[in-house]
Amino acid sequence: MNCVKKARQMVFMLILFIMGAFPFHVNASSTVILLKGQSVYVPIYSHIYHGVRDKPFDLTATLSIRNTDLKKEITIISADYFDSEGNLLKNYVEAPIKLKKLASMRYTIRAADKTGGSGAKFIVRWKSDTPVNPPLIEAIMISTKSQQGISFVSRGQAIKE
Repeated sequence: MNCVKKARQMVFMLILFIMGAFPFHVNASSTVILLKGQSVYVPIYSHIYHGVRDKPFDLTATLSIRNTDLKKEITIISADYFDSEGNLLKNYVEAPIKLKKLASMRYTIRAADKTGGSGAKFIVRWKSDTPVNPPLIEAIMISTKSQQGISFVSRGQAIKE
């Protein structure tokens, strides 16, 4: 019985040693990086394909821009909408827009608007006078037909221009 107890203690000590020697990896998204601006690529799907004949399923897309900083505003410089071939379709921001702390804004692409194609995208540019938490920029696609419904999110990816 004493041997079993000592074996358990040895295993416990070994686990503690391994955990100390190989600490848990920190998820990159849990590391807060403050920035003064970015260009962000956001995939938009005006439709997706389904069925045997690749039938298009039209979607309404909403571009959502959320200032995640608790103290400071950011400036949205542009939100440009491009089609599948990379052609600029529309500038959604005519003049820079101040987005207050924790504020949100959105732009909607209606399901009937098929100009972007299945490979549409936004390029959103933002800046700040001082380093801030970067905004959360994502697209939400949704549609319902008959008894079918679909919704999903695509998150923006910072790019270097």
